[in-house]
Amino acid sequence: MAAQAPTVQTNQSISSASQKKRSEPMSLRRSRLLDSSLWVFVTLVCVLHCAVADGKTLVLLDNLNIRDTHSMFFRSLTDRGFDLTFKTADDPSLSLIKYGQFLYDHLIIFSPSVEDFGGNINVETITSFIDGGGNVLVAASSDIGDPLRELGSECGVEFDEEKTAVIDHHNYDVSDPGEHTLIVADPENMLKAPTIVGKPSNKPVLFKGVGMVADPENPLVLDILTGSSTSYSFFPDRPISQYPHAVGKNTLLIAGLQARNNARVVFSGSLDFFSDAFFNSAVQKATPGSQRHELTGNLELAEALSRWVFKEAGVLRVGAVTHHPVGESTPPAAYTITDLVEYSVVIEMLSEGRWVPFDGDDIQLEFVRIDPFVRTYLKKNGGKYSIQFKLPDVYGVFQFKVDYNRLGYTHLYSSTQVSVRPLQHTQYERFIPSAFPYYASVFSMMAGLFVFSIVFLHMKEKEKSE
Repeated sequence: MAAQAPTVQTNQSISSASQKKRSEPMSLRRSRLLDSSLWVFVTLVCVLHCAVADGKTLVLLDNLNIRDTHSMFFRSLTDRGFDLTFKTADDPSLSLIKYGQFLYDHLIIFSPSVEDFGGNINVETITSFIDGGGNVLVAASSDIGDPLRELGSECGVEFDEEKTAVIDHHNYDVSDPGEHTLIVADPENMLKAPTIVGKPSNKPVLFKGVGMVADPENPLVLDILTGSSTSYSFFPDRPISQYPHAVGKNTLLIAGLQARNNARVVFSGSLDFFSDAFFNSAVQKATPGSQRHELTGNLELAEALSRWVFKEAGVLRVGAVTHHPVGESTPPAAYTITDLVEYSVVIEMLSEGRWVPFDGDDIQLEFVRIDPFVRTYLKKNGGKYSIQFKLPDVYGVFQFKVDYNRLGYTHLYSSTQVSVRPLQHTQYERFIPSAFPYYASVFSMMAGLFVFSIVFLHMKEKEKSE
């Protein structure tokens, strides 16, 4: 009886608690239910916001007035879900890394004249940010400072000297004050990559800023927008006394870089390129008979560049990878030479925040040991790419390898290792077709011996007569 007492007491306490709960007012119970429902709703909203948002972005400005003069560009970013943090480039509280973790996913530098970044940010920190996978958008001007010149050199882009500008005496706007530095860039001078520059357009682009040249030994630099054959970079108020830093189509107006870790960087020689004034301005070349456009193509190009550099466009990933012998559904422990194999891979592309099947016709598969033994194109089959091929008559350790590297897209790489063994003793053919002549010779010899034996045994020599 003593052992059952605690159980009785517990049951009584549970009963009293339930009676107390039933005795609560109905309004209090409803308020508690509403509070719990509201908490669940807020949690879901936070989760969805985290899933939709494209990442935190730090915006460094020369002064906070740039936030107003470039409001259309910043508004387009916030409308797409970016969380922008505006600070001046010399703010002493600046920090990109804290406790070994990056505080931001993207970085925008709209402070061309900065001579020294504030806080813990410097050129070395920004390059480490890029090495860690961060994306950077840089806009310069003729008042460019040493930090941006050094950052450009680290990324394979060399800016011209301070106070220089891109000059073109044949392709300048009618509103140019006389220095011929308000350049009208033709769409033909853009990089032929819709993933980076957007859909083709006939609207010219207004540009006023410093020129750049690309490092010829850096294959990762992209010439996104170049000057015309009559453009050059020099001091607008001085006579040309030496060879310009950049001449003709070697003059870069906008350059890009996609690092080997898929981090992206865009350099624009003009901060005004992203301004509201250039977005809303009409454009017409000063040459007689030139067509007048009511709006420039700056807004479309700026949005396309921001989508690319912040990885809203041109991002690929590998989904499910399967391989098995034809007629089966699971891969074996080891393949056998000359097996007929089916390989398939799912490749997806990020589009408007959703992963959709990628549409491409130039994806190759390699079956590699040390060198490729098989190289073939994958064929799209529904939502995946697949191919059937015969394994080589060579055994060893092989890899199914997909290495897709195209302009404007992130580097796609997939490698699956398999073993290929020789035939087992029970798998060899019993009669090899190439040995049929030898088989025929053996049976013909046996038949000849049989006939000879019969003739020899039944042949009787005639007796000699005396």
